[in-house]
Amino acid sequence: MTLPPLVAAIVEATNSCDLERLMATFADDALVNDQLRDYWGKAAIRRWAERDVIGEGLTIAVTKVVKHYDNFIVTANFDGNFDKRGLPDPLVLALYLTPHADLIIQLIILRNRQDI
Repeated sequence: MTLPPLVAAIVEATNSCDLERLMATFADDALVNDQLRDYWGKAAIRRWAERDVIGEGLTIAVTKVVKHYDNFIVTANFDGNFDKRGLPDPLVLALYLTPHADLIIQLIILRNRQDI
C-alpha cells in the first residue's frame, strides 16, 4: 500500500522510534488527542510521544487509508511494550489526521468499536 507522504512519515518515525523525525511531522500549534487527553503544542506533544510512543516502543501496521476532503483516516494495527491486558489482539486504532502545509495540525487517535 502506498501511503500519502505525511502518513508515511509519521508511521516510519514511529516504527523506527525516532522522536525527532516524529516531532518534525507536527506543526508548532498542533493538537494530539490520545486516550481522551489533549496535548496542545510541540512541548506537550513531545512529552506524550516520549512517554506513549517512543517509550512504549509503539509500532504501526497500516491496514487502510481513506482520504476525506483534506483529512486522512488511517486504520492500523498497533503493537508495542504497553500493558495489553483487556485489549484485543490485534489492537486496531484509527488515526484521524488533519494536515496543513505538509504538517499535522491535528491527530486524534481512537479505538473504534466493531459493528455487532
